[in-house]
Amino acid sequence: MNAKDDAGERRGLLPRFTLKDHDMFLLADALGDIHGSDDGLFSNDTRILSRFELAVASRQPSLLGAAISQDNSQFTAHLTNRPLPAPGENAIPQGVIHIERSRFLHDSRLHERIALTNFSEFEARIPLTLVFAADFVDIFEVQGHVRAARGEYLESRVSDRSVTLSYRGRDGVLRSACLAFSMCPTKISPSEAHFDMQLPRGATVVVYFEVGASGATAEPSTERFARAAEDVAEGVRRRVAQSASIDTSGRLFSQWIERSRADLALLTTQLPTGPYPYAGIPWFATQFGRDAIVTSLQSLWLDPSLAAGVVRFLASTQAHETSSFRDSEPGKIMHETRRGEMAALHEVPFGQYYGGVDTTPLFVFLAGVYETHTGDRSLVDEVWGALLAATAWIERRLDRSPTGFLDYARGEKTGLANQGWKDSHDSIFHSDGRFPKGPVAVVEVQGYAYAALMAMAELAGRRGDEVRAGVWAQRAQRLRAAIEERFWVREMNYYAIALDGEGEPCKVYASNAGHLLYCGVPGEERATAVAAHLLSSRSCSGWGIRTLAEGEPRYNPMSYHNGSIWPHDTAMCAAGISRYGGRANVVQIVSDIFEAANHFSMRLPELYCGFPRVSGHGPAPYPVACLPQAWAAGSLFMLLQSSLGIRVAGARKEVHVTRPTLPNGIETLMIRDLQVGGARIDLEFHRLGDEVVVVPSKHVSAGVRVLAHL
Repeated sequence: MNAKDDAGERRGLLPRFTLKDHDMFLLADALGDIHGSDDGLFSNDTRILSRFELAVASRQPSLLGAAISQDNSQFTAHLTNRPLPAPGENAIPQGVIHIERSRFLHDSRLHERIALTNFSEFEARIPLTLVFAADFVDIFEVQGHVRAARGEYLESRVSDRSVTLSYRGRDGVLRSACLAFSMCPTKISPSEAHFDMQLPRGATVVVYFEVGASGATAEPSTERFARAAEDVAEGVRRRVAQSASIDTSGRLFSQWIERSRADLALLTTQLPTGPYPYAGIPWFATQFGRDAIVTSLQSLWLDPSLAAGVVRFLASTQAHETSSFRDSEPGKIMHETRRGEMAALHEVPFGQYYGGVDTTPLFVFLAGVYETHTGDRSLVDEVWGALLAATAWIERRLDRSPTGFLDYARGEKTGLANQGWKDSHDSIFHSDGRFPKGPVAVVEVQGYAYAALMAMAELAGRRGDEVRAGVWAQRAQRLRAAIEERFWVREMNYYAIALDGEGEPCKVYASNAGHLLYCGVPGEERATAVAAHLLSSRSCSGWGIRTLAEGEPRYNPMSYHNGSIWPHDTAMCAAGISRYGGRANVVQIVSDIFEAANHFSMRLPELYCGFPRVSGHGPAPYPVACLPQAWAAGSLFMLLQSSLGIRVAGARKEVHVTRPTLPNGIETLMIRDLQVGGARIDLEFHRLGDEVVVVPSKHVSAGVRVLAHL
């Protein structure tokens, strides 16, 4: 291996760090460099910076350390020089020039500060070079899609302290990367900026630069950097302050809570319709329907504003026409939206794509849960027409299904083959490994449909529409009975993962059935059987619940959906187990996930491998998992709610706490500023021997009642 290959290998071993602001995100290594594989600076699903490397005397600096600030707003790398060539006797040895590289994203621009300090015995000449490039590839190209043709790269514009790289796509849109520097480089070209810095011993020199998708409005400077940094920090503080806070007696556990809150704040974008959690970085830094709904359900008890923003946005993008290319039908709720060139040209269907069978019932369910939790009827009144249209789509789909269930079949080959949350091509199959003929009805979606119909019955009843309330309640109960009759497999003592188009059950042990518990479909006996299997060694690895049980056909603990562990999936299963009284088992799940988070530096990835837990070893990462991922970060809060047994009834200003438990090793837990029907209260949970008690404060003056249930 030559020196260049060796450097590349070292870069591949470096951890990577992400930043996000609105529709821009950055993925770079610990040195702060971008190398053009799957990293880069992305704006609106287009990579506007594909290479960005710092060199000192034509050599990569040595890494001392790198980190993202606790609030996820700023990246800092501490670097040092390799030996510097110098004339005469005063050569500069390795490790005497400190290079601090700080950056953040603000107002859709990358702001960076590079500070160099000379700790050598002599004055040093420091040749600093920034090498850059912009390939303007679409996010789907980065993921491996091959295009038949691309647009036109335009001539670069270079001035004394700026460079503009441009590309006109086949969609006619001009996309640019504009780089600006606070000082004039000694050499500047369309691919690099070179600075010669003369630095006395003990002195520091600072250069600022910015990169944006449009021309610079002002030259980078100390003042601009400081002002923008404060704006970013204040924005994060405001987003985090929307949510109730949680503190515990466990230092590491509290760190996990704060990191998860910060990740949700990082991924949440303020849209005209309100806050919206983007799914994850790098592949899903956009609006997804299912992910945002689940994230809102996870955090609703702490921050109802997120759910309100999600409901409004999804109502505003509801389908009104039929398109086989986009898998849309009137009333259907959006699965995914994209803003890149390939989406604009319909090379992929995801510009506004509706190929998610579960998003529509989950949307209805979320609206119902929001009103019950907050007591605020205005949101549902605002989107009532969208809820009626969504419910009508559910009912039409049930009526025309050959099996009578909420099923899916993609309209065209460009769409998703599987349209539940396990949407990889091989995630749904029969017990002999063959793929089912469509249309396919996956089991958890029937639970969502049941919950949606029940939600509409309750919402209509509150509005005095007893006729429709009764119709929806009856339909929900008929669906529930059909689920129990058709999906339950007696010889498995478990639910099939799906029914194929001919009604044949896919007799596979998978985590999907745990979501039925979350929706309250099974009776006690079957719920107990499902929970027992989910907690068995076949399904529970010791780091969480596997998506597919060990020993099943297509089981692969390194796969995307066939044996891996998704924290949000485990959390929904745990919430279902809790619903049926399994608090002690939930405590163990919380402990397992916490210890996994500890191995991942308190930031749960989108998924990780499902290998059995081995003493002394942590969970194996999934190589291309998104990190951070919204519903992975939100999993902690669903797990805590399930453990504490908290339920808020906003209209009655009541907090119900049923048989609370605390995570292992936690003696006290404090919730501050919990929103209850327009008031805010604090709750303290204390472990007293084998019991956990809740001690409310401020609730008397706020008119809130805290009701403990044994």
